[in-house]
Amino acid sequence: MKGFAAVDLFCGAGGMTHGFLQGGMRVVAGVDIDPSCRFPLEANNLGTRFVEQSIETLTAGELAGLYPRGVVRVLVGCAPCQPFSKYALRDGPDERWLLLYEFLRLVRGVRPEVVSMENVPELKTQAHPAYCDFVAGLEQLGYQVWDDVVRCADYGVPQARRRLVLIAGASGHGIQLVPATHARALTVRDAIGHLPPIEAGGGSPPYDVIHMASRLSPTNRERIRATPEGGSWRDWPASLRSPCHVRDSGRYYGSVYGRMTWDRPAPTITTQCHGYGNGRFGHPEQDRAISLREAALLQTFPPGYTFVAPGERPAFRQVGRHIGNAVPVALAKAIATSITEA
Repeated sequence: MKGFAAVDLFCGAGGMTHGFLQGGMRVVAGVDIDPSCRFPLEANNLGTRFVEQSIETLTAGELAGLYPRGVVRVLVGCAPCQPFSKYALRDGPDERWLLLYEFLRLVRGVRPEVVSMENVPELKTQAHPAYCDFVAGLEQLGYQVWDDVVRCADYGVPQARRRLVLIAGASGHGIQLVPATHARALTVRDAIGHLPPIEAGGGSPPYDVIHMASRLSPTNRERIRATPEGGSWRDWPASLRSPCHVRDSGRYYGSVYGRMTWDRPAPTITTQCHGYGNGRFGHPEQDRAISLREAALLQTFPPGYTFVAPGERPAFRQVGRHIGNAVPVALAKAIATSITEA
């Protein structure tokens, strides 16, 4: 055998891929249906080829052909997690659940030596049928499956984020995630405290083209100024509150329009993290939402990770989606290390 080689399904902008590279594992290809993922994946992960294709049309033969001969083949992927979140599950079945079955179809056809996935905890904690079928399918193929819900902060991710991790080894080889690598949780200050201050709607292009923050309406400027570090809309005077905040349902959304706290981990970074009203995404002290670069650092992308091709202007929605959908790089590194050390 000539070492390990991985293929990253649903690769996105390369969070999992980059973590695997940091963990000493070659990633030969990333597969995603979104063409905008090509630049960040290939620009930051040299030697990794972007394959623009849906896994629904990817054949086992095509997947097998991506691996060099004589390697330990690793197949890893994080299917879109939105349809499995606790909020989406209330709405009933989602056609995107089928992607887990497509993942299993490819495993059956290729029989890689190692299979791994990362997703929302609800897949396991609520015994989601698609996930139960996925695990049962792996076991029927002879894989020894380990899965657990882990605290990302235990692996150097400065977020209060919990994720499901699965690692399955063929031929009875059990592989578990390595023990926690960080005794102390990293904080917002650890991750972004060094960045230069910017204004809402502004940035620091000479420093970093994605260290830029979204605009705020005059009302939201007043609101964030009335929000202390770690606070939310509950701290505003009545004149600044929206009608939805005073309804009974508003009581359950206490972190909306919130500020982060310097000396605690950030909340879970989402695709909408650049919007002040989308969660506790206000900067701890500057009157703005976190910048795209700050979001990337909180997802443990390296400071120089590029999401935008030279000469292009960053698009908040696209870059935010790439960052929020990514597997935190530090968690991915821990998964890769677990495989190579097993």
